[in-house]
Amino acid sequence: MGLQERILVVDDEDRIRRLLRMYLEREGYQIDEAEDGETALTKALETDYDLILLDLMLPGMDGLEVCQEIRNKKATPVIMLTARGEETNRVEGFEVGTDDYVVKPFSPRELVHRVKAVIRRSSATAFLSTEVDTHNVIVFPNLTIDHDAHEVRADGVEVTLTPKEYELLHYLASSPDKVFTREELLKDVWHYEFFGDLRTVDTHIKRLREKLNRASPEAASMIHTVWGVGYKLEVPKD
Repeated sequence: MGLQERILVVDDEDRIRRLLRMYLEREGYQIDEAEDGETALTKALETDYDLILLDLMLPGMDGLEVCQEIRNKKATPVIMLTARGEETNRVEGFEVGTDDYVVKPFSPRELVHRVKAVIRRSSATAFLSTEVDTHNVIVFPNLTIDHDAHEVRADGVEVTLTPKEYELLHYLASSPDKVFTREELLKDVWHYEFFGDLRTVDTHIKRLREKLNRASPEAASMIHTVWGVGYKLEVPKD
């Protein structure tokens, strides 16, 4: 199996951390723990985790703040643990760059399934075994997306994206010049339909453009806003 994947479990309840550790270690993951936001952030920035399970309600610095701080420095996948009924918090969670969420009380089996799915999506080698599509490299004049290596390059410069940012870009690039509504992007990229704020999509598009722009303004300008409708990735005509 190679190196064990490392997961940081962040929750202020000892009982929940023990439960998560038990189920995840049984699957072969290496587990670190933190019981508050400050400790979680320190560990997340010092260590390259394969995934962070992050409780939303934490003493001191809450899960949203922790996720936002991590996102300023790293693209580590984050699954947020939220209590039932925290719908608005969940929307905010997606806005700050959460990759998925699990609602408490959760089924440990479902949580393990979500963990595996997020790690699989963010792991480069996983695409070699799971993708049967032969068109695994999308090439535009200023932008290359290598789906096997899970790698994005703008004018030859590698751009580090979170799993969700990558999925969003790949989704748009797979159907160039096609306009997608925010609702379609939420459903197909986030696999989550909620009646709430569509700013989640806008925030990720903004972050995607900023990251591409640092390497290539031309690549960033390919992502077009179609006012009143949604977004598309437009290929330069010349």
